[in-house]
Amino acid sequence: MITRGKNITKLINKYKLNSLKKEKILDESFWNERYSTGQTGWDIGMTSRPIKEYTDSLEDRNIRILIPGCGNAYDAEYFSEQGFNNIHLLDISTELMNHLTLKFKNTSNINLINRDFFSYFPDSKYDLIIEQTFFCSLDPELRESYAKKMQELLKPNGRLVGVLFDRKFEFDGPPFGGSEEEYRKLFGRYFDIKVLDKCYNSIPEREGTESFINLINKQ
Repeated sequence: MITRGKNITKLINKYKLNSLKKEKILDESFWNERYSTGQTGWDIGMTSRPIKEYTDSLEDRNIRILIPGCGNAYDAEYFSEQGFNNIHLLDISTELMNHLTLKFKNTSNINLINRDFFSYFPDSKYDLIIEQTFFCSLDPELRESYAKKMQELLKPNGRLVGVLFDRKFEFDGPPFGGSEEEYRKLFGRYFDIKVLDKCYNSIPEREGTESFINLINKQ
C-alpha cells in the first residue's frame, strides 16, 4: 500500500542551485525523470556492505524502520529477507513508487510512502532510520533541517545509521559531498555520535570516500 502526499514547503519543492546562471529544481519531476530515464548513477544494485553488516548485528526483528529517499530499496529487501517485519520506505518520486509497488506487491512487511521527507509526519516514531544516498541528494542548505527532521522522526534513543560521502565532488550536485568534520559539527547538536568513521567495507568504487554513521537521538 502506498501513502501519498503533496509537498508543502516552497523551499523544499524548489532547491535553487548555481543561481547566478541557472536554476536546478530538485522536486518530484526531477527525480521522476531520473528514474524514468535510468539516470541513477548512485544505484550500486545491492544493499551496501556497511548497512548489510549493521543489519546482521541486529537482534530485534520487530523494530520500526524508516528508509527515506529509498531508491530501488535494496536495503529494505535485505531487511525483509532477514525477517524484519515493520519496514517503511519514503520517497518523493511517483515513478519510483509505482515500480516499488510491483516489486513488493507480495511483501506485507514493507510499507510505501510517496511523500516529501520534510512534510512527512507519521503517527508513530521510528526505532531506526537508514541513511543511504539520501543526505547527499539534498541541497546542502537543507542539512540542518535534515538533522532536525531525523531527530523528530526518531524515538528517544532511536538511531540514524548509514553511509555518507566523505569527499567533495567536482561538479554541481546532486550528489553533494562533505567531510567528517562538517558532519560531526552538524549531527553533534542533535545526536550522540556513537560512530562516525571512514568505512572499512565500502565497495571498491567508493573505497576511501565514505563514512559510516551510527547516531543516537539525544531527545
